[in-house]
Amino acid sequence: MAAEVSVNGHVAPGFEAVRQAFEDNFRVRGDVGASVAVQVDGDVVVDLWGGLADPATGRAWGRDTTTLVYSATKGATAILVHALAEAGVLDLDAPVADYWPEFAAGGKGSVTVRMLLTHQAGLPVPTVGLTREDLFAGSPVAAALAAQQPLWEPGTAHGYHALTFGWLLGELVARATGRSLGAEFAERIAGPLKLDLWVGLPADADVDTAPLLDGIPDPAALDAIEDPQVRALVTQVVSAMMDPTSLFARVLSTNGAMPTPDADTWNDPRALAMEQPAANGVTNARSLARMYAATVGEVDGVRLLSPATVEAARAEQVFDVDRVLMSPSRFGSGFMLHHAGMPLLGESSFGHQGAGGALGFADVEHRVGFGYAQNQLGASLMGEPRTAALIDALRASLG
Repeated sequence: MAAEVSVNGHVAPGFEAVRQAFEDNFRVRGDVGASVAVQVDGDVVVDLWGGLADPATGRAWGRDTTTLVYSATKGATAILVHALAEAGVLDLDAPVADYWPEFAAGGKGSVTVRMLLTHQAGLPVPTVGLTREDLFAGSPVAAALAAQQPLWEPGTAHGYHALTFGWLLGELVARATGRSLGAEFAERIAGPLKLDLWVGLPADADVDTAPLLDGIPDPAALDAIEDPQVRALVTQVVSAMMDPTSLFARVLSTNGAMPTPDADTWNDPRALAMEQPAANGVTNARSLARMYAATVGEVDGVRLLSPATVEAARAEQVFDVDRVLMSPSRFGSGFMLHHAGMPLLGESSFGHQGAGGALGFADVEHRVGFGYAQNQLGASLMGEPRTAALIDALRASLG
């Protein structure tokens, strides 16, 4: 991106390094349009946006511009599920079938709600063919997952439920509350905090939404990896991406029906309108940061989760080689946790990234809520350099 990209907004004294890192994302790391925000102790210390929301038209990224944030949506869903558990609507250690009786089919009667949150249910992809229209509708996917046998014995391993996480938890919440997950989120989370964050974008919503832009792979990136073990792992993942029969490819595309990440697929208005609580949240950095800040402290008098709930939610549940991603992943109950493959602010951080770059997280020690949302999908083989730079700058600013 050209060096003259305009960055708007403000940073509090002491957080100038975050602004510099954000500006450098446009200059040297390929950002097109993006926003970043940070709250500390409920106060906004970073609120920046810049670039182009739509390069095809020249439309600028504005203060309230939103975009689809892929799996950063999972963090919002997890916060809602923990809020429902805190309210006594759900028991995370109860069988899913207590709320959704059909789910007991295929030997899944002992699968708990927490196993859904921790990717241990063995249901990362439907075993029957479904159309894109089925996926947009959602209920056919939930019914298929309820009927099938797990791909591994639940609780014995974990594998990233990239999209099925959303259909499973969406159906669970609907059964437990009598309302859709998107409606529950709007009332319990987005409404009290006045967030611009939707799981299922309403048709009548007056929302400035930036379309996603496909990432551009660097063919020389693989050769640049010096560590032979890392290069071998990345080669394995790239090979799996190219093989439509691999579990990795099937999971990321729901057996080819809905490739992820893929700008054309997810810019479809039907993809924005459906409720897919794993992948189609529409928001901006300000709302991500505000939401996470309200999990570790009060924001304008609102606190979403009690300290005890936060400690339980971020307690490590799994940390091993992921059966889908083929590399180590570390999860609490619904949240990604800090480790070498997913660096956050530190050990007291919890949150979720999205394919292509988006990220939201909280940090208990520093009482931080962080959000980053962008339209340019990243294509790095080794982590996300844009968020890494922002987090490094934030860490330095916090001291």
